[in-house]
Amino acid sequence: MLKIAIIIGSTRPGRRGEAVAQWVHEIAQKRSDAVYELVDIAAFNLPLYDEPNPPLMARYTKPHTIAWSEAIKSFDGFIFVTPEYNHAIPGALKNAIDYLFNEWKDKAAGIVSYGGGTGGARAAENLRLILGELHVADVRAQVTLSVFTDFENYSILKPAPRQEAAVNTLLDQVLSWSGALKVLR
Repeated sequence: MLKIAIIIGSTRPGRRGEAVAQWVHEIAQKRSDAVYELVDIAAFNLPLYDEPNPPLMARYTKPHTIAWSEAIKSFDGFIFVTPEYNHAIPGALKNAIDYLFNEWKDKAAGIVSYGGGTGGARAAENLRLILGELHVADVRAQVTLSVFTDFENYSILKPAPRQEAAVNTLLDQVLSWSGALKVLR
């Protein structure tokens, strides 16, 4: 059975990402087509990239990098949950992604973004560029949550009913591509 990580891409205190990721996880748990697991980058305490070798070489020297590598390489695909900060993903998410290469390669990813007027769509586009460089197949479906319409008082997640269907479409595509790419891993 395929194993999919739902990655919380923000480490900010008071972040909305944890609630969004838990909501996605709850929807995924209603399915029986894969194993879904929450992965919080904050739990890995990754400093700014501090390895002496490029990630492509996979010669890690730091315990935090080894733990991060072990966690990520165990998955067949990913759902990234990211806020939009200044038209891009948070620095902490970019840093966490940059720590690894082979662990991401030839896997599929979907994106759930949240933010102001565009629901984090610009962060999602930024993330797609990064994932492409890592040989990650990002799927077409995307979930965008607006702090104006999908959050009560800009802080409590209350997604519109249509959003659950969007998450399921996203999960369908990630699973399809994750399965297809398995032969390359």
